[in-house]
Amino acid sequence: MTAEPITGGCQCGAVRYRIGRLGRPTICHCRMCQKAFGGFFAPLVTAHDTQWTRGALAHFQSSDKVRRGFCAECGTPLTYESEDGLEIAIGSLDTPALAAPVAQVNADFRQPFFDGLCSLPQVGLADAARNDAWNAALTSFQHPDHDTATWPQET
Repeated sequence: MTAEPITGGCQCGAVRYRIGRLGRPTICHCRMCQKAFGGFFAPLVTAHDTQWTRGALAHFQSSDKVRRGFCAECGTPLTYESEDGLEIAIGSLDTPALAAPVAQVNADFRQPFFDGLCSLPQVGLADAARNDAWNAALTSFQHPDHDTATWPQET
C-alpha cells in the first residue's frame, strides 16, 4: 500500500476512480479479455474499496457471469466485474507500476506468438529518432495521469 491515493481513469477523463487497496494483479489470456481490450491479454488488478470520483461507467454484459465497464465517451476498458468482485484495468491506473502482474490466468488461450514478443527486434536508431521527433511534436488530448478539478480540462 502506498501513502499516495491510488487513482486512475479513462483516456479522456470523463470517468475517474480512487481505490482503497489493490489485490492481486494478473494478465488474463481468455478470448473474451482479448476482445474486450483489443489486445493479446487483459492486465487486471483486484480493487477493494473503489470510489468513482467522476462520471459513470457504461457496461457490456460479456457473459452470464461477467460484465465489463468502460467509458462511454472514449471507449477505454476499465473494469471486469463478477461475483468474485471488481477488477480494474491496470493500464488505467495513474501509476500502473503499482500493479505489476504476478500471475497469468487462462494461459491455454494465450496467443502462440506471445512468448516471443519481448525478443522482437527494436526499431533502429534512425527510426527511433523519427519516432521521438513525431512524439515530441504531437499535442495529446488524453487526460493527465492525476486527478483534475474539472473535465474536460481547459486548454
